[in-house]
Amino acid sequence: MPIAPPPVYAPPPADFGGWYLRGEIGFSNQRTSNVHYTRESAYTPMTSFSQTTAFDTAGIFGVGVGYRFNNWFRADVTGQYRGNSNFKGTDRFTATAFGTPYSGIDNYSASKSEWLVLANAYVDLGTWWCITPFIGAGVGGARVTISNFTDTGINSFTGVPSFASAPSASKWNFAWAAHAGVAYQVNTNLVLELAYSYVDMGEGRTGILTAYDGTTTGNYYKFKDITSHDLKLGVRWNFDNPPPPPMMPIVRKG
Repeated sequence: MPIAPPPVYAPPPADFGGWYLRGEIGFSNQRTSNVHYTRESAYTPMTSFSQTTAFDTAGIFGVGVGYRFNNWFRADVTGQYRGNSNFKGTDRFTATAFGTPYSGIDNYSASKSEWLVLANAYVDLGTWWCITPFIGAGVGGARVTISNFTDTGINSFTGVPSFASAPSASKWNFAWAAHAGVAYQVNTNLVLELAYSYVDMGEGRTGILTAYDGTTTGNYYKFKDITSHDLKLGVRWNFDNPPPPPMMPIVRKG
């Protein structure tokens, strides 16, 4: 009686990658390391200086397109509009003039928005019950716009209030981000995301500062080291079809 040859198995299904679109909404928690006037001589008489700054939370709206190379690596390009965030800042200082000590305070207000474009790469860390944690990083550019800037102040030397304002100005910077989050696979095509991002967007600047009487020194304010902690809800739509189901082994009859 002839012996049947071993069964022949179909090759395992390929790990299908594919294109996807993404969208996201969220909010930012932003900060700047300091706000600095570019006329350095303004700081020369000071004997002490302190500054507090704060941004309001602002909305984030983003879209992107990406490619899933396999079940653990994907990459995408994203664009975000980061809405206007109101800014408040206060400088307190002491100084001397002609041997006379005095103190003063300056209050700043402004609004800030950005366009952020990033190329991102992600590592998916495995899937359990349709949930996939991931980490990632991105690099790109940020267009930071500072608008509606005002500076009001008073000091004990003159006792006269001061007021200055600056028009809107925008600046492109190198930007980078680090990401972490979880994704939930709703079905073959639809994935939901909850993600955190730390974003460094460089610096912003105002237009040329002008005093209430129309005089100007041709200087402006810099918003240095603008960073943000972002929380986002996102959706991905995969265009790839699911891989074909594995075939049953084929047994040859002897």
